[in-house]
Amino acid sequence: MGKVRNILFIMADQLRADYLSCAGHPSLETPHIDALAAKGVQFSRAYTQSPICGPSRMSFYTGRYMFSHGSTWNNIPLKVGELTLGDYLRPLGLRTVLVGKTHFAADVAEMTRLGLDPKSPDGVLMSQCGFEPFERDDGLHTHVSYDPNLAYNVWLRENGYEADNPWHDFANAAEGPDGEILSGWNMRNVKYPARVKEEHSETAYMTGRAIEFMEQAGDKPWCAHLSYIKPHWPYMAPAPYHDMYGPNQILPANRAAGERENVHPVVDAFMQHEESENFQREEVRQTVIPAYMGLIKQIDDHLGRLFAAMEEMGRMDDTLIVFTSDHGDYLGDHWLGEKELFHEESVRIPMIVYDPDSAADETRGTVDSRLVEAVDLVPTFVEVVGGDAQPHRMEGQSLLPVLRGGPVDGWRDAAISEGDYAVRHARLTLGLEPHETRSYMVRTADWKYIHYENFRPQLFDLNEDPQELVDLGESPDHAAVRADMHERLFAWMRKRRLRTTLSDEQVATRTASGKKRGYFIGVW
Repeated sequence: MGKVRNILFIMADQLRADYLSCAGHPSLETPHIDALAAKGVQFSRAYTQSPICGPSRMSFYTGRYMFSHGSTWNNIPLKVGELTLGDYLRPLGLRTVLVGKTHFAADVAEMTRLGLDPKSPDGVLMSQCGFEPFERDDGLHTHVSYDPNLAYNVWLRENGYEADNPWHDFANAAEGPDGEILSGWNMRNVKYPARVKEEHSETAYMTGRAIEFMEQAGDKPWCAHLSYIKPHWPYMAPAPYHDMYGPNQILPANRAAGERENVHPVVDAFMQHEESENFQREEVRQTVIPAYMGLIKQIDDHLGRLFAAMEEMGRMDDTLIVFTSDHGDYLGDHWLGEKELFHEESVRIPMIVYDPDSAADETRGTVDSRLVEAVDLVPTFVEVVGGDAQPHRMEGQSLLPVLRGGPVDGWRDAAISEGDYAVRHARLTLGLEPHETRSYMVRTADWKYIHYENFRPQLFDLNEDPQELVDLGESPDHAAVRADMHERLFAWMRKRRLRTTLSDEQVATRTASGKKRGYFIGVW
């Protein structure tokens, strides 16, 4: 076992925390992820900072809450001045690369104002969320908007898949009885195998690219962000994964008729979305969820291939490995589809961390139940490779003391997540302006409180109602609990790290130093 020189940061898109066998799923088998958990730490209560791709990832990459970084939904640019993972790790000697998805939109307007060329070395980093784009692919190439010269599209054509957009026509579509294309955008078609061979699918391709990077990198230190596009929709899996699981192996829907009575207005608006109305039908759940499970099983199989390659290269002895997700997927639970609200199915994420250092031997194979957040990864990565903490910017807490069994003082007693549904149809249903759609979750060991601007809150008793089926947001018996949770939210807001240009140490050197610098203010 050696000390950490490299970091492998694996993210699966839209993977629920409870859809791993090591997390208790009764029929889905993920032996390679389970093996990683067996020699690392599995955090059973880890939460995303926002249950949708874009802002979630910006929090993962900056170590800052959505409140602080300001990228509140998909394709809302992160400000040029926000430091990201690569900005912290490159000065420490780590080449920091991306293989897969970021859902990052560059702040082109500000780059143009500052005269920054997007094709220059610095411009490329600022256009790619601070990563060197070894392979950038967000995996959303519709028949309306696609790049025929996308690396994956070019590679597919080189392997015999003739189409302008083989991502759609082969990797995310099935074939009908008369040779017609059955698009994966239509969920009814995900029971059929994708037209692409398994070894040419997105998951197989991205895994291969990650291995290629490691082989090229040799012994030079690196951080590689392997960001899988699946099991995010389109839920199209190649054979044999498309029918590896059947309707009899899916989890029953976590929902109750009472949830639709006196339903919260925001939740009700989301229940009226097309994806929710479809997932409310059992036919849809029994078609889609087996494919979703197959995509997860495929990721696990390719992680086995990746870990075997790393073992052969000697990288399992000097690489910190994180496996996580950006958010979950309702799959019909609570009468909802997609994600974005704050039930556990949407906001809780898998989080497994393997530390190869012998200092972590004491915690191997443990399940840790403390409240962990996505923002904790950046300070963990910086500390594990010898960097200094920057608490005036980073808002998370390093997991390294937890991983290595040391004293952990002042750990959080509440997890926070945020939302902004300004772009969603729910805003129109509710008749709101775009600035009126913010929402916040505060989750403690016992309670979950959700604040919606312009509406009453929600409250769930996690001890009596762990399935979150009974909303106590209007219960007169719980007014004191709601008031306490609301104050927790306000206290959290007051502590955001908004002064990022000077460290606390720099501010301390200036404190009460006016006379030394020649400023005699108010002297008689």
